[in-house]
Amino acid sequence: MTELVHSRADLARARSARTGTVGVVMTMGALHSGHETLIRAARDRVDHVIVTIFVNPLQFGPNEDFDRYPRTLETDLEVCRRAGADLVFAPSVADMYPGGQPAVRVNPGPLGEDLEGLSRPGFFHGVLTVVMKLLQLTRPDLTFFGEKDYQQLTLVRRMCRDLDVPVEVVGVPTVREPDGLALSSRNRYLSGPERTAALSLSRALRAGADAAEA
Repeated sequence: MTELVHSRADLARARSARTGTVGVVMTMGALHSGHETLIRAARDRVDHVIVTIFVNPLQFGPNEDFDRYPRTLETDLEVCRRAGADLVFAPSVADMYPGGQPAVRVNPGPLGEDLEGLSRPGFFHGVLTVVMKLLQLTRPDLTFFGEKDYQQLTLVRRMCRDLDVPVEVVGVPTVREPDGLALSSRNRYLSGPERTAALSLSRALRAGADAAEA
């Protein structure tokens, strides 16, 4: 049975009641088969699986989609149950940031200002800050991130290594739709022509990999 908690106090109680190894899968909800794969990967490695569901305002820019980002908690809980999660932590913004937006944030360093960080200034500051907070609150032995967001995975690993966070960061291979597009909560926004254009990325990467092997 999957237990749902919303507050820090209830999370602390539920976490303390679980002995053995713990894994955490951090999400922003709108769960799909890619998230389910992460949860199942955790299920295979640990005694207890925690899933966090939190749309983190720190990683949204002024003109980005925070207000319209899909929030589907009941459906998400069904995914968590099906995949074998033991505990779901779904806090409000006030629960996560009781003092308002944090003045102290994790600086991702030079890599966080490149690639996606170049087009979304401050994005990885927000990502690493919430990841650090959730690691402190859930106290896992392992945490699982999809390779789809490879820059994020790299930065989380670097943060945990540089700051001596006692957790193993596990990368899980990307789950794709039949046409090759990576499963992503935001891909539901794509129009037909945008989806076709997006597919050129995975095709180009595969072509490059094949060319390298040849």
